[in-house]
Amino acid sequence: MQFLLAFIVVVPLLGAVAALLPAPPGLRGKNPDQAVLRHGVTVTGTVLIAAIVLAIGFDHDHPATMQATTDISWIPALDVRIHLGIDGISLPLLLLTALLTFLCALYSYFKLPAGPSPKAFVALVLVLESGTLATFAVLDLLLFFLAFEMVLIPMYFLIARWGGDRKQAAAWKFILYTLLGSVVMLLGLLLVGLRSGTFDMVALATDNGRGLTTSVQVIAVLAIGVGLAVKTPMWPLHSWLPDAHTAAPTVGSVLLAGVMLKMGTYGFVRILLPIAPDGMRTFAPYLAAFAVVGIVYGSLACLALARTGAKGDLKRLIAYSSVGHMGFVLLGIATMTPTGVNGALFANIAHGLITGLLFFLVGAIKDRYGTADLDTLAGATGAALYGRAPRLGALLAFAAVASLGLPGLAGFWGEMLTLFGAYSPAEGLSRPAFRTFMAIGAFGTLLTAAYMLIVVRRVCMGEHTPHSQLSPDDRVTRSAEGAQPAEGARSEEGPQPADGPQPSTAAGSPPRLADIQSYEAAAWTPLAALTVLAGLWPAVLLGLSDPAVQKLLTGGKS
Repeated sequence: MQFLLAFIVVVPLLGAVAALLPAPPGLRGKNPDQAVLRHGVTVTGTVLIAAIVLAIGFDHDHPATMQATTDISWIPALDVRIHLGIDGISLPLLLLTALLTFLCALYSYFKLPAGPSPKAFVALVLVLESGTLATFAVLDLLLFFLAFEMVLIPMYFLIARWGGDRKQAAAWKFILYTLLGSVVMLLGLLLVGLRSGTFDMVALATDNGRGLTTSVQVIAVLAIGVGLAVKTPMWPLHSWLPDAHTAAPTVGSVLLAGVMLKMGTYGFVRILLPIAPDGMRTFAPYLAAFAVVGIVYGSLACLALARTGAKGDLKRLIAYSSVGHMGFVLLGIATMTPTGVNGALFANIAHGLITGLLFFLVGAIKDRYGTADLDTLAGATGAALYGRAPRLGALLAFAAVASLGLPGLAGFWGEMLTLFGAYSPAEGLSRPAFRTFMAIGAFGTLLTAAYMLIVVRRVCMGEHTPHSQLSPDDRVTRSAEGAQPAEGARSEEGPQPADGPQPSTAAGSPPRLADIQSYEAAAWTPLAALTVLAGLWPAVLLGLSDPAVQKLLTGGKS
């Protein structure tokens, strides 16, 4: 177990180095590009298998205990140690990271985004995976900071070199926001380590802030919290996120939403709640207020993008929805209760599964239509996805209703538990204020349902425009779509291009699109299945996180 955790963290980094080297003669395949893409699938698949073995070997009877630990002195002068370990809080995030990265590598093997060398692409994805896994596994404050920063450069290049429109501006905005936040966070981490005499997160959590004065805790929470809030992202530090998602390639958006945003909220739970409880209690009402503003703001932004004629980008809409969903996570953390924090951790995993699936689907739709513009996707014929690619439309509808928190799916439990936690916050926090926050958050769930259902109606069902209201060009298009194919034309059962509108074969029928391909089904099915599993059997996650959260909030006592 000890070796396995270190293996999981280090192997992607070694794989990134190997990806830049020439492939051995027997592994080159048809061409070098195919060889390096296969290398990426192999490395990420190996890490996923190791993570599953680690989860099987995990002592599920004692999830509050740090397991698979490694503790080696690294910088004795500062008492910085290479300290690794997992508990019921970090294990699900570790598995989520390994799964999403493998699915991204598998998807990229068949659908590599346009850009420079595939070698660089695979190496960057593997470095990103290593940094994210390390963030969830390290138990030293300075190592946490190094792992936290390790993911920034790979994501910057994935956006800047393999992204779409305005990719350079989006990449610079991403890197500037996150680096500036990280500088402030480093000062807070150094303050905690130097004042307490140790950077060991387990020792600091056991001390539960008793070695730090209230003023030091307040300053530390403010400094560290800013850096974590930028990465989460919390309103109003969120403005880099929609641009980054809109410009990023599909796999970049999946990894950014699915795992990178979780690093910020994980830092709140792992560092600030147990190490500086008095400081967190001071800022908890403000954190909750920003969280619920983010919930409502993100939903209103999505409603504005979803309306007819707004020329809203579907990727941008999903990005704004992440601001709202992460608002629920922050609200649960701000309650400082086991119920709220467990809800936040559950919502973290649910968001990674559902939003990862949504970005995969939006990327596939954009490949087929050539755009993510909602007005274009709705179409002039009223057919849209249900009529053109029914399985793709059905899966998009499933992901949308999962995102709005339909009972029986993963998105429901996290939001419900965070609202329950806000109803009865921790001792010392204002109940009237938090119940107000709860009411605002509940209103946000209604707004979420509204914009998600609008998206499903417009993208999956389309919008019918009467013939008299069509422009001359649209009338010609509709007439062509409704016409019978000429004699000798290729039938619908014959070979067709993989992407783009397909010619109609029956009077009045819509142009066909390529439906879900086999490699897409392989990449998306695990996310859909886990969304259902977590929704129907929430104890799978809550049984892991609850004992660890109880211990974390009580100063290391189970």
